[in-house]
Parts: sequence; structure tokens; C-alpha cells
Amino acid sequence: MIDLLPRINELAKKQREEGLTNAEKVEQQVLREDYLRAIRGQVLHTFSGMKVLDPLGNDVTPLKVHRLKVKGQKDL
Repeated sequence: MIDLLPRINELAKKQREEGLTNAEKVEQQVLREDYLRAIRGQVLHTFSGMKVLDPLGNDVTPLKVHRLKVKGQKDL
């Protein structure tokens, strides 16, 4: 994912300074979508490993997070 950032930034700078060709606009959109997909995946991975405890030590993890954990275990 990190390898996408230099090209995304390069296209953004070129867009501000001189504009992009149609091919570059398409490339920029694809790169941005790939980047966002990767970020969302990282966030979901982080949340799927989360456990929420109340002050008494009871597990109060939301049901949605439990479902992510189960889904992640099935994918392994």
C-alpha cells in the first residue's frame, strides 16, 4: 500500500499545477480506490481483534465486532 502513496501524491501535485490527462485521471481514481480499500481493511482488522470490557471486567464487546471476529476466523 505504501508504494501507492508516492504516485498518488505525484498525480495530485500534477493536477494542481498543470492538470491531468484522461488516462492519468483514471489512474488516479484507481489508485485512490485501492488505497481506501487497504485502509478500510486495516481498520476492520483492528476492530475485529478488539475486546471491550466494562469497569467490572465484563465483556461488553458489540455484537457487530463479535461477528467480525467469527468471519475473520473462518477466512483463515
